[in-house]
Amino acid sequence: MQKQTGHLTSAAAEQATERVILKKAALTACSNGLPRQRAEQIRKLIQILKETGIETVYSPYLYEKEESPFSGTPRERARALMEYYTDPTLDMILDVSGGDAANGILPYLDFSIIRNSKAVFWGYSDLTTIINAIYTKTGKTSVLYQIKNLTDEKAGAQQRNAFRQLITAGTDNLFHFSARFLCGKEMEGIVVGGNMRCFLKLAGTEYWPDMNGKILLLEASGGLAPQMASCLAQLNQIGVFRQIKGILLGTFLKMEESKSRPTIEELVLEYAGEKIPVAQTDQIGHKADSHGIIIGEKIKLCSDK
Repeated sequence: MQKQTGHLTSAAAEQATERVILKKAALTACSNGLPRQRAEQIRKLIQILKETGIETVYSPYLYEKEESPFSGTPRERARALMEYYTDPTLDMILDVSGGDAANGILPYLDFSIIRNSKAVFWGYSDLTTIINAIYTKTGKTSVLYQIKNLTDEKAGAQQRNAFRQLITAGTDNLFHFSARFLCGKEMEGIVVGGNMRCFLKLAGTEYWPDMNGKILLLEASGGLAPQMASCLAQLNQIGVFRQIKGILLGTFLKMEESKSRPTIEELVLEYAGEKIPVAQTDQIGHKADSHGIIIGEKIKLCSDK
């Protein structure tokens, strides 16, 4: 077959460029620094994003320093994040970290700048702290999702397809999930929460969201029944279960893998009571095939029965 050749006019070339570069994103690590051996995964992620039409820049504080779990001080990590929020060309800030240290940067963030930026923050796990602080301080939504899911060997193809549809066509399949009701038949409200342990770091601080009328999302990676019971007891004792309109349970990986008893469903019904609607989904959480959910956005769930 003869190879076709040709050239683009100036106007056509501009249109082609617009089709190729759809968005601009920054990679950050606001929690623990990434181990250096993750560099190849990050290179793969950048290539996937490029193929999706996303131009990528990345923070100088991605990887842990020698003999330290941190990529930089809280002030340094916050400064890098704020530099991206002041960049008017950025559409997305994709945090690739997790761990324990994200809440340390909160005092150094300028939420007035974040409020006026078009950039949307994406992260999961320990980034629950930043995502909920952004909602509390600005009313802005953020995405609870681990962008590194795009690189997973087994689930990556499906994740990349859903993400690509979101970026290129605005199709929001990445945020669709099914749920079954354990208690009640419907719930409606703005979603807050995320990783339960990390969310509770905000309790008693200025970054804790107003829980009145909210849907509380809870999920976890580590921890067995005693640890989850402790977190649920704290939520109960600070009055959360008297304020919210419903609980959405994601996956609780370690509990599920070890078949820990009581189950998370049993514990939630024990501590929250049976007057609050409770729904459960296995499509939100720490699994590589997990879907995303928008924190700060209103959702409505109804039972099919």
